[in-house]
Amino acid sequence: MVDRNNGAAMSKGIRQSQSTLHTWSGLLLGWILFLVFLTGTVAFWREGLNRYMRPELARIEEPMRVLGGAQRFLVRKAPDAKNWFIAMPNAQVPGAQVTWQPQPKKGERGGRRGGGRGRRDNQALIGADGTPITARDTRGGDFFYRFHFDLYYLPVISSRWLVGFASVMMLVAILTGIVTHKKIFRDFFTLRRNKGQRSWLDGHNATAVLALPFHLMITYTGIVTLMALLMPWATVANYADETKMFADLFPQAPVVERTGRPAPLMPLSTIARDAERRLGGPVGTIEVSQPGDAAARVTLYRTPTSLLNTRAPAITYDGITGVPVWHSPGPGGAAVTAGVMVGLHAGRFADLLLRWIYFLCGVAGTLMVASGLVLWTVKRREKLADPACPPFGFKVVERLNVAVLGGFPLGIAGLFWANRLLPVTLPGRSRWEVHILFIIWGGAAILSLLRRPAAVWPILFGATGISLAALPVYNLFGTQWNWARSTGAGDLLPLGVDFTMIVFAVAFLWLARRVARHRPAVRISRRARTAAIPMSEMEAVA
Repeated sequence: MVDRNNGAAMSKGIRQSQSTLHTWSGLLLGWILFLVFLTGTVAFWREGLNRYMRPELARIEEPMRVLGGAQRFLVRKAPDAKNWFIAMPNAQVPGAQVTWQPQPKKGERGGRRGGGRGRRDNQALIGADGTPITARDTRGGDFFYRFHFDLYYLPVISSRWLVGFASVMMLVAILTGIVTHKKIFRDFFTLRRNKGQRSWLDGHNATAVLALPFHLMITYTGIVTLMALLMPWATVANYADETKMFADLFPQAPVVERTGRPAPLMPLSTIARDAERRLGGPVGTIEVSQPGDAAARVTLYRTPTSLLNTRAPAITYDGITGVPVWHSPGPGGAAVTAGVMVGLHAGRFADLLLRWIYFLCGVAGTLMVASGLVLWTVKRREKLADPACPPFGFKVVERLNVAVLGGFPLGIAGLFWANRLLPVTLPGRSRWEVHILFIIWGGAAILSLLRRPAAVWPILFGATGISLAALPVYNLFGTQWNWARSTGAGDLLPLGVDFTMIVFAVAFLWLARRVARHRPAVRISRRARTAAIPMSEMEAVA
């Protein structure tokens, strides 16, 4: 009997210690995790949003025709360039993005890739008719993709360290949460409404268990994508020079020098068709080295959207004769493992159904983080000696919850409206879209400091819901390729995005109504025992 009691006490002690670790690992960087989960979830529709946020552009129906137009444009615009880069279009991508790298001047060292690729005067977008087009300058879905690991306004390396550390904390929180809740799977089927702390705990458990394998996978693979930064020791031990490491991970064809003998480049569409047959899938990126010269080389990379492994194979052709001259070697086991991990995390290989599963699991993960942050204040409010005068730390967490959980979604809605309303000719337009997101978010944070949380929650949720609901209406009358016109042409992307906006608008308006109409039960202060103190409305909305 003594041994049994000791075992029970030890088991309870382990769960209690894991519960403490679960609480604080989820809280300390919980707001960063919320931002990462939310923007990462939106980024599953990265390519679709890139086109949605350029409503001037129709869907690409004939990629090879666009490729031919891109080649003709580059021959006219940059015939003597060192390199051409062409990102192939598809049904989700609004056109072929072309970039060219000029020949290095005397005395300069011209790198093989990337020279001048951040400039605006050496790139163009080729539309569905194979000619250059002008579309609004926007970061589109790429903003959400970059933000979920690079953040914004912060140095890239610092941001990735912060996100990496938050991801490790997230993994700890998930594992300790499994240990802590010994009845977690049974509790998944329990959802008690209007029960305050119990309701929030049930909601937190349900969103956690509903997509638990996804949460584990997406968190662990996210850490793997940053492994070279977080755990560089293997790289340092095996490679004295990073150049050698990248050459092993990303092999490339031998560099060719310009001969000075002009020669016409073979049609890229012909080479691309042959490459697709040899690579076993569609081409995603094309690089032309020394175009217009007898030494021209054309390297084609299979698109990662057709592979689980993001280390896509490549093949190089003689640009004049169209004969293959190089094929990327098969990757090693470690490279394949890393590529598959990154592929699982990004989900680029997913078809429409699987992409929706990714997205819905991401929504569940976002709600899991948000409900956990609110649950922290719910549990501790009930233990306060005087709920009317909570300690400073409690106030900080409560106001941060309002500012981040309520303010950031409103900022995202503001970004979509900025994409529609900012003048197309505005200098730095894409940057101003993002600036407006942070301006709105900053205003929400200030409001959360000036007013009671119970009053701010419905304002922010209501404003987000109204903004998202009004956007499809504006799109119908204020954009060219709107959902009515595109649906008639068989293009369902604008309709799908607008319908999703409406669904989330209804959810935010429902939340705003629940919070605003909630009348919390009167509680008696433990210290005064005479003052009736209401529970926070947001905490009791469940």
